[in-house]
Amino acid sequence: MELPRERWAELALHPVRIRILRALAGARLTTHDLVALLPDIPHATLYRHLATLAKAGLIEVVDQRRVRGAVERVYALPAHGATLDAAALATATPQDHARYFTAFVSSLLSEFSRYLARERIDFAADGAGYQQIVLHLNDTELAQFAADLNRVIGPMLGNEPGEGRVPRLLATILLPTEQPAPSGPHHEGID
Repeated sequence: MELPRERWAELALHPVRIRILRALAGARLTTHDLVALLPDIPHATLYRHLATLAKAGLIEVVDQRRVRGAVERVYALPAHGATLDAAALATATPQDHARYFTAFVSSLLSEFSRYLARERIDFAADGAGYQQIVLHLNDTELAQFAADLNRVIGPMLGNEPGEGRVPRLLATILLPTEQPAPSGPHHEGID
């Protein structure tokens, strides 16, 4: 289902919906599973957001089964995912991108705050970290970097939850920075 950019943003950029979509990435989960994964979201709120996402086609009901007389639904992301396609991103305005990026960064801050609120945190043992680095790349090197990164990450995207697997959030931001001023001879003491 194709959604206009504005409607997609209205639906997908809600903080609770971002967390639901992230939880469903690469997984097939019941409402019960989602309640366990997102315990701080009230059940009625979770059900309401699931219904909204399903109605819009951002998630799908991939299975249903009877459990004690009730129908239990299994949700997953559609085959095309829940993100905007390249054409929609190409026509997004700078204001649209500012909204998308703000929601992205806000969700990262929220996840990091939940991590810090744990009873015990250990950055090394948890594999947690954050950093900024600058890569000096021409267009060919950038394309190779992207291909190499996709080759490393791609096979892991299909991993489903399982014994010993800890969900780990990897967020990437790649953007050009300002060029540094060329360094040349400095003439000190000249008025």
